[in-house]
Amino acid sequence: MNEEVSHKIELLKESINKFDYHYYILNDPLISDYEYDLLYNQLLALENDYPEFITPDSPTQRVGKDLTKEFKPIRHLVPMLSLTNTYNDDELYDFDRRVCDNLPSDSVVEYIVEFKIDGASVSLRYENGLLVSAATRGDGVIGEEITSNIKTIRSIPLKIDIKKIPEYNLSKIEVRGEIYMELNDFRRLNEQREIRGEKLFANPRNSSAGTLKLQDPKEVALRPLKIFAYYLLSDSEEFQSQSENLEILDKLGFRINKQYQVCKSISEVIEVCKKFEELRDKLPYEIDGAVIKVNSIKQQTILGNIAKAPRWATAFKFKPKQVQTKLNNITWQVGRTGAITPVAELEPIFLAGSTISRATLHNFDEIVRKDIRIGDTVVIEKGGDVIPKVVGVVTDLRDKNSKITLPPIQCPACNSPLVKPENEVAFYCINSECPEQIKGKLIHFASRGAMDIEGLGEAIINLFVDKGFIKNFIDIYTLYQKKDELIQIERLGEKSITNLLESIEKSKTQPFEKVLFALGIRYVGAGVAKKLVEHFLTIDNIINSSEEEVSSVYEIGDSISKSLKTFLSDEHNINLINKLKNQGLIFISEKKEIGDSPISGKTFVLTGTLPTLTRDEASEKITKLGGKVTSSVSRKTDFVLAGEEAGSKLKKANELGVKVISENEFLSLLGEQKK
Repeated sequence: MNEEVSHKIELLKESINKFDYHYYILNDPLISDYEYDLLYNQLLALENDYPEFITPDSPTQRVGKDLTKEFKPIRHLVPMLSLTNTYNDDELYDFDRRVCDNLPSDSVVEYIVEFKIDGASVSLRYENGLLVSAATRGDGVIGEEITSNIKTIRSIPLKIDIKKIPEYNLSKIEVRGEIYMELNDFRRLNEQREIRGEKLFANPRNSSAGTLKLQDPKEVALRPLKIFAYYLLSDSEEFQSQSENLEILDKLGFRINKQYQVCKSISEVIEVCKKFEELRDKLPYEIDGAVIKVNSIKQQTILGNIAKAPRWATAFKFKPKQVQTKLNNITWQVGRTGAITPVAELEPIFLAGSTISRATLHNFDEIVRKDIRIGDTVVIEKGGDVIPKVVGVVTDLRDKNSKITLPPIQCPACNSPLVKPENEVAFYCINSECPEQIKGKLIHFASRGAMDIEGLGEAIINLFVDKGFIKNFIDIYTLYQKKDELIQIERLGEKSITNLLESIEKSKTQPFEKVLFALGIRYVGAGVAKKLVEHFLTIDNIINSSEEEVSSVYEIGDSISKSLKTFLSDEHNINLINKLKNQGLIFISEKKEIGDSPISGKTFVLTGTLPTLTRDEASEKITKLGGKVTSSVSRKTDFVLAGEEAGSKLKKANELGVKVISENEFLSLLGEQKK
């Protein structure tokens, strides 16, 4: 009897999966919704009676019952890099030139051009054909696990038949894709929310990304999310090309976008990009450009990566869409640095997937240059299809009685006089106790990329600052002393405050580079903070370093070093750091397992093109073993690692008598074999 039940359940699962594939992947329904529901309910009834036969890949297991209270970090097997952008033909020709310059001279380069879907990137891991985990892109290195939510998306297979492609070992693979929402589905979703009196979503991309982070999978299942798979990685296989990559994904049952084109030259790429831009408004989903990749995987490997972007791929961004609307008013906002930014208050208008009612005016000089006045009809576009901005004025429609816009005199938040530093375009409020500056700094400090304090978002920070509960970073870590007062605040309560205080305590485990970034030092972004921490290891080393030592760090310039040292020369900021130390925040790098490393404490400078390693790969090897990478050669430099076309750095090394080594000598020094 049990064998019969098991066999029947397997047949039902196979049938439902086949019908799902035709409906959600091929857009070719084979049966009616009524017939489908009969099969699904039959499977559900059998699994309820015989729960021992329920498997994770069953169609009934797509929607979990448990809430996801915490999205755990998950490290990508290979970093999910961002793309550099190009905007015109000349920049695409430059991209092609760089590709050719970094490949062997006899290389023939083929490109593949794909739609740049405006959605949220995810990675899916399959083992022996079963979906085992899913993650967001995160910072490119570490994402957040969203497996329960991803399972609810019916265009994502829970199980794949890897035997369909016997020539490859696909027992462990990672599939990357873009989660998105079609325009009509997005409009219907917003219409339903409007009827229920809920806040409307800004655009399809934000609603897709936000849905992936909902705690309740049942709510995720109600959202019309879809996927286009675009990349395949394997632990044990090296594929030939990106086009082959897509063909394999298609055969395995993934939903790919089949409107890609393989091109023999960059001129052909440019023609395809133009064709894609013409198709843009005819598609049922948003695209904001085209993605151009070197088709050969072998050539991709040779080209490698720079910082957070691959050398073998780029995005061609389409011209932003534009509309005209009325400028009702100009207001001024205070940022966390005290910079005063003008904002255009607009007659609401729909543009590129969302309704726009506000747009940036950048700075007062820009207002003067464009002669923007209240009451004007203005032209709006989305910069990079994300941030709305005013690009011009329709002067023919201007009221003859309109008045020119005057510069701000006082801070709109605290009424303090404003200053305009020489050689800068911004006006600044220099009152360090300005409430809007405080809010901005706190919002940045608590953000996901910094201290990641869940529950301490913009609305709560504004509320706590207005009520006097927090005035600085330290106050966040003493909020537990005011718990009884906090739980009395309307719409908060004991549970939400308890969760917030737990999240604040958990933030003390954030690594040093996140803490350094959280301090909000001008020009010290997440990437810069990471490089500084890798080089100096402790906050005390950074404080005691000179401006010249900071600027000598690989890819750290004079503006960054000057800003950093200015911040650390302020006694108030040093006191702040010491207090944060006392609260338990981490100001020292994680201890490196360097053992008897031959390069521990040694300083390297990289120059020229190495035969097999990219500069990032070489730098990573050095820093992992306790060495340092700097950008300029001095008498303190221990080694200059030089490749082809090494320039002035090699010359200076020879003049100073610094030891110059090749890649082969470098790998021998590390005890590695040359690739």
